[in-house]
Amino acid sequence: MTDVRSLFRQILHLQETAHRTALAFAVGVFIGFSPAYGLHMLMVGFCAWAFGLNLIALLAGAFLNNPWTLIPILGGTYWTGATLLGVREFPSFDWSDLSFMGIYHQVMPYAWPFFVGGMVLSLVGGLLSYPVAYVLLSKYRRSRPTEEPEPLPPPPGLR
Repeated sequence: MTDVRSLFRQILHLQETAHRTALAFAVGVFIGFSPAYGLHMLMVGFCAWAFGLNLIALLAGAFLNNPWTLIPILGGTYWTGATLLGVREFPSFDWSDLSFMGIYHQVMPYAWPFFVGGMVLSLVGGLLSYPVAYVLLSKYRRSRPTEEPEPLPPPPGLR
């Protein structure tokens, strides 16, 4: 049972600092607000693998963009990009032409404002979420009684 607990602690990065956990959360928020819809989970997996970030904190940040928040985030993304680029037209959709090229020609004029707005909101969200997560994690960890962490199991070749 001790090895299973140690393994779970290792997977969840429970021994890492508040800085690394807050950083993983902020990167997750950046990914969640990014305009790369459909690639968010791949980006989370890549960041966890490549940078060794806490997968749970990454997922928590990325899941700020979920089915309940999708419409406000999409609207805010377009509005931010359109405001920054000075675009005054708002999207309308012609439901009579639902072919691939018809949809492509209707959506493309709004792609650049959407991309710019998504990148701005990603940066702002990531930059604002780090200090908030860091303060909350630090306070939470200070309020908990300190317990001696169990050592991680040795790598397989050292037994």
